Amino acid sequence: MERINKKVAVLFAFIPIVIVFAQDFTPSVFDRPSVPIPMNTADPSYDLWSQLRDDSGDPVREPGPFYPGTRSGALTFFNLPMAANPEDLIAGEVDVAILGATIDMGVGMRGARYGPNAIRGSITAGGGNLPHMHTGIAWKQELKVVDYGNAPIDRFSTERSMPMVRELVREIASTGAIPLIIGGDHSLEYPDVAAVADIYGKENVGVIHFDAHYDAATEGYGGHLISHAQPIALLIEEGHILGENYIQVGLRGYWPGEDGFEWMRENNFRYHTMAEIERDGWDAVMERILAEANDGPEYLYVSFDIDVLDPAYTPGTGTPVSGGLTPREMFPLIRALCTENNLVGFELVELNPLVDPGYTTVLNSSALVQECLTGIAMRKSGISDGGYLNPLTVEDAIPDPPSLN
Repeated sequence: MERINKKVAVLFAFIPIVIVFAQDFTPSVFDRPSVPIPMNTADPSYDLWSQLRDDSGDPVREPGPFYPGTRSGALTFFNLPMAANPEDLIAGEVDVAILGATIDMGVGMRGARYGPNAIRGSITAGGGNLPHMHTGIAWKQELKVVDYGNAPIDRFSTERSMPMVRELVREIASTGAIPLIIGGDHSLEYPDVAAVADIYGKENVGVIHFDAHYDAATEGYGGHLISHAQPIALLIEEGHILGENYIQVGLRGYWPGEDGFEWMRENNFRYHTMAEIERDGWDAVMERILAEANDGPEYLYVSFDIDVLDPAYTPGTGTPVSGGLTPREMFPLIRALCTENNLVGFELVELNPLVDPGYTTVLNSSALVQECLTGIAMRKSGISDGGYLNPLTVEDAIPDPPSLN
């Protein structure tokens, strides 16, 4: 028995030696080439276009916007009719088509994918049927606006989702309608702006980018070239938009650093930080922004990240930064930009209703979209002054007391 125990002890003593030698002759997982896991192209869901609703079994109808039925329970932006294809947009002479884009893989915090449906389900408080009190304009009475559904996306890949969104935005713009995109994270700025530039030409489109961040990072995101922090760099580097036609508004916090500001200067960006606004006052900076927009190319695209507003008003977002603008400052500017310029696109991004306490962010985001629509309606109705106010609602008919004269 003692002899057996000695043999077992010797055997166990050799086990570590065998393991060491085996490791020397066995390729480690860390020594293998880093090859991406391939996609399963045979999977029926690989084709992103298959996400679009199959309308082959629908009743035959004439092209044009339509309501899905009074008892269908379909939820649309601002209770608008729907459109399913370019033929509907053309036949209906649609002015604005609102498109949902449920991308949130590029933010590092999921939830922005629910932004479009949060706006669809928001309390509209008149929803364009009643006149905007400041202007006397009811945008539904002036404009033909539709819900164009959601863009097909790969919910596991920002990169694979970009061509789908770009194609849908380009499809809208090609009919002459204005694409209004509800996100979704800010990676959407890349396909959205590229799409309108495809239609109108890169030299002819200017972009105003409202954001607490400059979103032009070129590295630091795991090798990815597109995320919510990178769309502008990619647009500039690929030549979709000229840097001289970009205006940044609302930058604050700790990013970018000096390198980022030098990059913007090298590319001839114009920018207005919160430091400038605090120094000169909002009215002065707002006047500069409007002047620069009117001095730019023939067409204007507005990219609006809700974190440009202070988190007191839009807490439901992935990267809030304190010290931002207020709705009372922002609403008149958006209305004026959409009145005074030939708008060819608008996007609202980074709304995350999952972290929106008290419905505040959805409420202000919905109102902001309607400020844009009101501005477009003002322009169509013949009002060219973005600061126009309805005399009936600005003041009453009773003279001021003598003590005020």
